[in-house]
Amino acid sequence: MAGLNERQWFLIAVLLYGVSTLYGVFVWRRGFRRDNRVCFGLVLAGLAANVTAMFVRGVSLARCPVTNLFEATMFIGWAVALVAVVFGLIRRFQFVPVLASPVLFGLGVFGLMPGLDGAGPEPQFWRGFASLHASITLLAYGALGLGALAGVMFLVQGHDLKYRKLRAFSALLPPLQRLERITWWSVLVGFVLLSVGLLLGAGWLHHETGTFWSADPKIIWSAVVWVGYLVLLVLHARRRPGGRPLAWGVVGAFAFVMLTFWGTNLLSPIHHP
Repeated sequence: MAGLNERQWFLIAVLLYGVSTLYGVFVWRRGFRRDNRVCFGLVLAGLAANVTAMFVRGVSLARCPVTNLFEATMFIGWAVALVAVVFGLIRRFQFVPVLASPVLFGLGVFGLMPGLDGAGPEPQFWRGFASLHASITLLAYGALGLGALAGVMFLVQGHDLKYRKLRAFSALLPPLQRLERITWWSVLVGFVLLSVGLLLGAGWLHHETGTFWSADPKIIWSAVVWVGYLVLLVLHARRRPGGRPLAWGVVGAFAFVMLTFWGTNLLSPIHHP
């Protein structure tokens, strides 16, 4: 298997995520009470294959592999899997890899679509600060995506409890308090990583241009995203909104990120010269 290229390694990762998704159906039917370790092991193996794919691509190009949609999807998938594995090590959050598996599988299938792995621009993350900035920022989006997934689960569970619906799907979801906790912690971790990533990006920009700020579309967009998540965290820390407003805010914020991420990247002279 040493001769496999990055797409083949990533395909192995996607297949492992797919098997975890299928096995997750049985875990759901048992109400997350047992067999979570199987999904954890499959996601962990998929993460290893994902990392190998990124390493092979990075070594072959001698740069951080995040300049086209295939590479960005591969990177975000790695971030989501890493966050899921970390949470899966905590006894109270062993259900997280089960929830993350369909997200990882969907991302992987999208990333393997023809035409996404076209030739990207010349390496733009050739300096250490820029490479670290890109890596940590994408890891932050993985954590924020996991928080959005937990937020969706919270809303579904809360809606069914409010209207006393006895759907089998909601009956198998984790308790509301646990979902609120995973939403909060995922967003908090993602926000901290995003802050670090943006600081590193500002440092690189200052090194290149002599200023920490630029009216670049991607930089303005990143500032808006950062402020939005800061407001959500502050309001929830002060207990002004309950779990439901937090869940709606997290889901809406991440939907905005996913719908505008690549478009702002294309409009940015710095990120897409």
